[in-house]
Amino acid sequence: MKRTHHCNELRPSHIGQTVTLSGWVHSRRDLGGLIFLDIRDREGRTQTVFDPSGLAKELFDQAAALRSECVVSVTGKVRHRPAGTNNAKIPTGEIEIGVAALEVLNMAEVLPFPVDDPEAAGKVHEELRLKYRYLDLRRAEMLHHLRLRSKVATAARVFFDEQGFLEVETPTLFKSTPEGAREFLVPSRTGIGQFYALPQSPQQFKQILMVAGVEKYFQLARCYRDEDLRADRQPEFTQVDVEMSFIDREDIYALIEGLLKRVWKTALGADIPTPFPRITFEEALNRYGIDKPDTRFGMELADFTAEFKASTFKVFSGAIAAGGVVKAINAKGLAGATQGQIETMTEYAKGFGAKGLAFIKVEGGEWKSPIVKFFNDAEKQALISKLKIEEGDLILFAADQWLTACEILGKIRLYCAEVLKGQGKLVIPADRFNFLWVIEFPLLGFDREQNRWYSSHHPFTAPVTEDIPLLKTDPKKVRGQHYDIVVNGVELGGGSIRIHQPAVQKTVFEDVLQIPPDMVAARFGYLLEAFKYGAPPHGGIALGFDRLIAILCGTPSIRDVIAFPKTAKGTCLMTDSPDTVEPKQLRDLYLELKTAKIA
Repeated sequence: MKRTHHCNELRPSHIGQTVTLSGWVHSRRDLGGLIFLDIRDREGRTQTVFDPSGLAKELFDQAAALRSECVVSVTGKVRHRPAGTNNAKIPTGEIEIGVAALEVLNMAEVLPFPVDDPEAAGKVHEELRLKYRYLDLRRAEMLHHLRLRSKVATAARVFFDEQGFLEVETPTLFKSTPEGAREFLVPSRTGIGQFYALPQSPQQFKQILMVAGVEKYFQLARCYRDEDLRADRQPEFTQVDVEMSFIDREDIYALIEGLLKRVWKTALGADIPTPFPRITFEEALNRYGIDKPDTRFGMELADFTAEFKASTFKVFSGAIAAGGVVKAINAKGLAGATQGQIETMTEYAKGFGAKGLAFIKVEGGEWKSPIVKFFNDAEKQALISKLKIEEGDLILFAADQWLTACEILGKIRLYCAEVLKGQGKLVIPADRFNFLWVIEFPLLGFDREQNRWYSSHHPFTAPVTEDIPLLKTDPKKVRGQHYDIVVNGVELGGGSIRIHQPAVQKTVFEDVLQIPPDMVAARFGYLLEAFKYGAPPHGGIALGFDRLIAILCGTPSIRDVIAFPKTAKGTCLMTDSPDTVEPKQLRDLYLELKTAKIA
């Protein structure tokens, strides 16, 4: 019984036709001696009816024995549903099939959780869903995610092809470059004591492709990082990887804005305005306390360093005297914050090294806080003027070094937004997407513990041309040609214009990052060698494809848009991996396991 139509295809125009459908039993109902089976496939579902008066008893008994998720084929005639029984919730809701023949292709055991009830399935523990992922993926929501993911991947490929890009696959077995995140290592059977590493990104290969004259490269690249996992992290993930020659930052901005405009139109039918706003790293921290700001709501940081420089409140004036700043936010309408919520915010502050959190509650016409007595009239007026203080507001302060103060309030700002949303005092439309570019990042950061500079992005990022002389004399002032694309507080991707001059790259490696020359040669010698043979100016970007799809699907976890994701511990519950291997496999790799003693 080969199917003639899929389960979302039949309409009143098919009435009178004899058809065959194949799929899973979505639901079974026994009503007044009739058996109704909703048959479901990837496209949708159709109601079928088994009438004992017109069927052999054996066939009717077979239908009566079926349960949800059994696999069947049915043949019958399409007819109108009886008056008053149409189902407007499904496209096939005006018709049904009077079954004449049934073939049971496979029976199904009782399910560990329902797949036909979205509300019930949503309450199933995620670990159970991951253990039986093949059942979870049958749910309409999950199938929609996979379908949209495929649709967006196709749209991206078509877009890049139209722009003249070549899709090039780069190696999955690479060499270890431990300057970045922790890597997955793969032992070599033929090279005793040697290891491959799974790539964290195709960064070096795509730069070499530019040296090779490819000029425009893209790839939906599989990448691997052995990191602690969160909702937006997986040990293996996909990124939209791009590199171009003979371009500057403006070319990257225009390209990615065009790509995202195409993707949003394809996936959601939405027209997003371009060009996107741009904000510098410093402005993002000053206004929002984070370099990936959610600009869909206000609650911006205000600076009071000048106003409190001579304050009698020593916490503020002392921080300023030590070279720090005083900043504040107004969480409007949150004066009624509970003690638990205040403690949560205080713990956020302490997490950045602060001793506590200063705040003022504006209630009953009073400013309620032990710190208010230290403020003079001018300081109070400055707070009122800059923060637009009203009854019911909660004022929160951070007094510390600039970056720390910004990050404390940036974290608290996001927490306050969640609390206010839960109280219905802050409305952020789910279909609103605020895109922006964050630019002008510092090229380097300083690790006080190791007393050395490190790359803010990666060591291949080009300095702003006029800042190159500062690399050796004043590294902290060097700006990088790095850019991040952000939407609704999510860093969708980042990239940079690359260093293409061998001498500059060598200076960054050896003089700035203090990587010994022999280590530079061992880890990056092939790249520096390639640059000697005519490397064009080039740059690129990588977008997190899983994050992109999660945003489009409106889900907070990328696990919901990956077919077979890992848990937060990096395990696959369905296949029980990672797992042990046979002793012979270890011998072939010249490896021996030493089990750590547990205290």
